[in-house]
Parts: sequence; C-alpha cells; structure tokens
Amino acid sequence: MAELKTKPTKESVRAFISKITDEKRRQDCKTVLDLMADVTGAKPEMWGPGIVGFGRYKYRYTSGREGEWMLTGFSPRKTDLTLYIMSGVEADKKLLARLGEYKSGKSCLYIRRLEDVDLKVLKELVEKSVEKLADQRLDK
Repeated sequence: MAELKTKPTKESVRAFISKITDEKRRQDCKTVLDLMADVTGAKPEMWGPGIVGFGRYKYRYTSGREGEWMLTGFSPRKTDLTLYIMSGVEADKKLLARLGEYKSGKSCLYIRRLEDVDLKVLKELVEKSVEKLADQRLDK
C-alpha cells in the first residue's frame, strides 16, 4: 500500500503565509487561519510544503485502508484559495446555496477571493464538518 506523500512537517505556518506575495491572498489566508483555529481549537501545522492543516482525525475506508489526516485546512493555490472540508463539501446544500461564489470538489471548496463568500456561512460549513468527524478526532 502506498504511503501518503502529504504529511505534517515542522515548517512554520506563519513563515509560509508571510511568503505569499499577493497581499490580498495573504490577508485572506490570515482570515481563514483564524477562522479554522477558532473552530477546531487546534494549532495550525504545515502538511507538506503548501497546505495549512488543523487537528487530526483517523479515517478508514471500506477496503480496510486507514490513516491520519487533517481535520480541516487550506492552501493558497495559484488561482484559488482551496479549503479542505473533510466531511464532504456537498453535505449541506442549504448552506452552500448561501455561501456565495465558489467551485467545489468532493472535499474541497475553491474560492477565488474571500470577499466572494459569506464568512459566517463558511465558518458554519467548517464547524459542521469538524462536528461530523468528532468521534474520529485524534487531537482532543
């Protein structure tokens, strides 16, 4: 079985964010950093070279494969700010309808600018995801 390439590192989250050259993207990251820290109560840590993660949970697939992953997190990608909503993005369509402008994948929200979304709704999405994974959480 292949080992995950993306793992927690000892790199500094603050240093990573300070290297973001686009001022608006850097500010958006600071806002999301505070939001996710507040929701999870966990300290941020780097996962690989480009993802900021919060907390940890244990997952297990029906195949029997299991592992550890971040409870939630984000990454400032080239065109979008990617938010990792680990319980699944499409879980609450009513909230998503109120979120604002975004794209999504199975567990990812892609937001071009944070001003395009309602931060209260975004926080609620993160809260619901963290709540759904509470019984699998490893860092509490």
